[in-house]
Amino acid sequence: MNALVLTSGGIDSTTCLAIAVAKYGREHVIALSISYGQKHEKEIEAAKAVVSYYGVEHLHMDLSEMFAYSDCSLLSHSNKEIPLESYAEQLKKTDGKPVSTYVPFRNGLFLSSAASIALSKDCEVIYYGAHGDDAAGNAYPDCSDAFVKAMNEAIYEGSGHQLHIEVPFVNKTKAEVVKTGLDLNAPYHLTWSCYSGGEKPCGVCGTCIDRAKAFALNGVKDPASD
Repeated sequence: MNALVLTSGGIDSTTCLAIAVAKYGREHVIALSISYGQKHEKEIEAAKAVVSYYGVEHLHMDLSEMFAYSDCSLLSHSNKEIPLESYAEQLKKTDGKPVSTYVPFRNGLFLSSAASIALSKDCEVIYYGAHGDDAAGNAYPDCSDAFVKAMNEAIYEGSGHQLHIEVPFVNKTKAEVVKTGLDLNAPYHLTWSCYSGGEKPCGVCGTCIDRAKAFALNGVKDPASD
């Protein structure tokens, strides 16, 4: 059985890659990284490092043109500033809508694209690293359990029952993701989570705050923080 893992270079996808390699063996795992017009290349650079660590096949796709009409603050053509506060604080100002770093239906496009590639590469499962904290409060609705179930059904039916998605953390916290990865010796020292593209993580954007909390709750230092 072959597995395709959506691999961004962050904590969640790296943990999924660790799970897939442990379960199927590296020769049966393919990593897929997708550029979407983000403001920096640190994510893709981290993905390349993580994939090289595991020695699996690495594919890359550019979907940036799909988001040319979006003013999401993560995108290179946007003049919006990335919020430097927790998601909980951001959600207080959104009136129930997603946060400004939500790229419109990005994960739906990622999974649909991955499904086509997975079928072409004889894969039977796609690993996707969404977790419960990202879906909380409708911050990222394309990380929710309802979204995952709907996409899984669409991909399963649309592939002629050949393919499904595996989302091991959809109902788990970021801290639980990190615990799983630590148990599997995932190369977190190679990962990048920060929305900024500086030499070091900013430490104050939503994803940096979540990452620091997750490692702290596991009683360990973030190996990428040095």
